[in-house]
Amino acid sequence: MPLVEFAAGWVSGALGLAVGHPMDTVKVRIQTQSKYKGIFDCVKKTYTHEGVHGFFKGMAFPVLSVAISNSVLFGSYSNALDYLTQSQRNDRSQGNHASAAAVFTAGCFSGVAQVFVTAPIDLVKVRLQSQTKGRAGLGGDKYRGPMHCVSMILREEGARGLFRGMWALALRDVPCYGLYFLPYELTVRMLTDKDRQPGTFAVLMAGGVAGVVTWAFATPMDVVKARLQMVGAGGRVYRGVLHCIAVSAREEGMRVFFKGLLLNSLRAFPVNAVTFLSYESLMTALTSGPADASHR
Repeated sequence: MPLVEFAAGWVSGALGLAVGHPMDTVKVRIQTQSKYKGIFDCVKKTYTHEGVHGFFKGMAFPVLSVAISNSVLFGSYSNALDYLTQSQRNDRSQGNHASAAAVFTAGCFSGVAQVFVTAPIDLVKVRLQSQTKGRAGLGGDKYRGPMHCVSMILREEGARGLFRGMWALALRDVPCYGLYFLPYELTVRMLTDKDRQPGTFAVLMAGGVAGVVTWAFATPMDVVKARLQMVGAGGRVYRGVLHCIAVSAREEGMRVFFKGLLLNSLRAFPVNAVTFLSYESLMTALTSGPADASHR
């Protein structure tokens, strides 16, 4: 049901983005710019110089394109899980569940599938979020908006520039999406009675837990990804993933790889709780049967 997954992915992803984007903006700025002393200093300076609008920079492009990335993510996960558990399908319909190894592997596969879609979207988002000078064209920000950002990148760096930081994104997302779906499935099972569909509370808690666990592991490579994405946009020049890791560790210590960890964790719970609940609810509403995450 590609069309159903496309619609559910768009709405659930957009809702999740709207909930978490302000904190994501602060996180990106802390990771890529050294002028902030911490979270509250970044929040204060952003609000003082840019107002509330500053926290929502770069949100339009992901919202418009999240249908594609989320439908690829959830669709590839569910299809991979079905493929890996074909022999268990009859047992699963009687209340048994896919193995943890199958869930993790399917999650990793979904991470691979969505990297190529997500890389240009995430790059544009990070560059727009990192702008702090004010109106473009008046000695201020370089990019006027997402499409202007895309055109500038194509002009200055070529099509390859849209995929800057993709290897770091892959190193972040492939294992972490395995972790993303695994705690979700396990938490849903713990909070749901046998032979019953997961309730709202179970889905909310499982989505939130999945988000927090995933970002706890993802943050170090998230820092590297964000820094590589700023190469060519006024950021420090790095030759690649390993060079960025080495230079960052030498100049700022190992703690640099945990910049934004607190914000990622605080943001992850509500964002992923809303994303999973809205996705499951929409899949249920748009199909004739219930949308069970472990059975799709």
